[in-house]
Amino acid sequence: MLLHRNTKLILLIVVFAAKSVIAQDTAQHIIPGRFNSVEQQTKPYIILISADGFRYDLAEKYNAVNLLRLRSEGVNAAYMQPSYPSLTFPNHYSIITGLYPSHHGIVDNTFYDKQKNETYAIRNKKAVGDSSWYGGTPLWVLAEKQQMVTASFYWVASESAIQGIRPTYYYVFNDLIPIDQRIETVKNWLQLPGDRRPHFITFYFPQVDHQEHSFGPDSKEAEEAVHLIDESVGKLVRTVDSLGLNVSFIFLADHGMIKVDNKNTLSLPAAVDTNKFIVPFGAALLHLYAKDKKDIQPTYQALKSEAKDYDVYLASKMPKRWHYSKKDDRYDRIGDIILVPHLPKVFNIGNGHVPIGEHGFDPAIPEMRASFYAWGPAFQKHRTIEGFENVNVYPVIAKILGLEVTDKIDGKLKVLHSIIRK
Repeated sequence: MLLHRNTKLILLIVVFAAKSVIAQDTAQHIIPGRFNSVEQQTKPYIILISADGFRYDLAEKYNAVNLLRLRSEGVNAAYMQPSYPSLTFPNHYSIITGLYPSHHGIVDNTFYDKQKNETYAIRNKKAVGDSSWYGGTPLWVLAEKQQMVTASFYWVASESAIQGIRPTYYYVFNDLIPIDQRIETVKNWLQLPGDRRPHFITFYFPQVDHQEHSFGPDSKEAEEAVHLIDESVGKLVRTVDSLGLNVSFIFLADHGMIKVDNKNTLSLPAAVDTNKFIVPFGAALLHLYAKDKKDIQPTYQALKSEAKDYDVYLASKMPKRWHYSKKDDRYDRIGDIILVPHLPKVFNIGNGHVPIGEHGFDPAIPEMRASFYAWGPAFQKHRTIEGFENVNVYPVIAKILGLEVTDKIDGKLKVLHSIIRK
């Protein structure tokens, strides 16, 4: 009888897993009726590659031969500084909009919106696909509005119709499509007739981040993931170069990674009454959203008096360099009180498991710094530059593609203008 029950349980698990795989959307989505204008057909091409968690030092640390060679032929930044908090969704969206998280609205991987009375979370597909969460004008929206066709093999918010617009060609994020197939898809896009060929393409790798979280940035598994990305980028570049088009590449990351103390984690402080505050999940920072404003100041004072291994901030008194205070908060999504742990400590609020590798901390911490390399006909050769903030990537891509930046952004063209080939 016990064997029979165990067999039935195993079958149920297998069926559930199979349904989960089947439920993932692996189809290419194509928006009909989109064409490059005659003027846009003469423009160059940019492929923007993000390797999640690819810290500024990983190429040297693990001898990523293709990336080391490609950056030596083009532009190599000492580092690219993420926006605060140095988390995946806020920073991918900062790169693609040229705005700090407080200005584009994706202020964390998980956060609460008082007006909506809803929580945004990166694993909530409904929220991720809801355009009302996203401010700013992503580069693909900017391009499509100016009759330039774009494509995305994954990027934060590319699945959402922001301002009613998605990339002409896009995929809903999933882990099922092999990298070789993704590369072949990019090749197919670039072999389309000129009026339908995308001039701006995004491409995303999650593997390094996954392995760093699970095993730490100094692990054998992280090294193997770096080599996988390096080999894949080499293959992508060779494939694209064989087409003879005017294609340039940017390789970057959203943030770095650091080893944390995942055994002796911080619990929610006793001073926080969850009947009075909404507290979404967090590790590198906690947002406390007051249900009644009168509870903010006494809770803040109580937290300050008991704080150990973490800092306590009122949203109105955050460090200016983070661009993350209440006055910066255009969508009113930053918590009324913010708790920031002292490394290597992290919070563990109801999650049960904290990875050994984490990010989300102060962007000034060297381990939070990301990589930035650029090469191809649009870029200067053999250039090494100082570190810079990631919001400055947007205006450079717009300049190379000949797009007019129509919104006020935080990024400045002058920061990276010198890397563009004259």
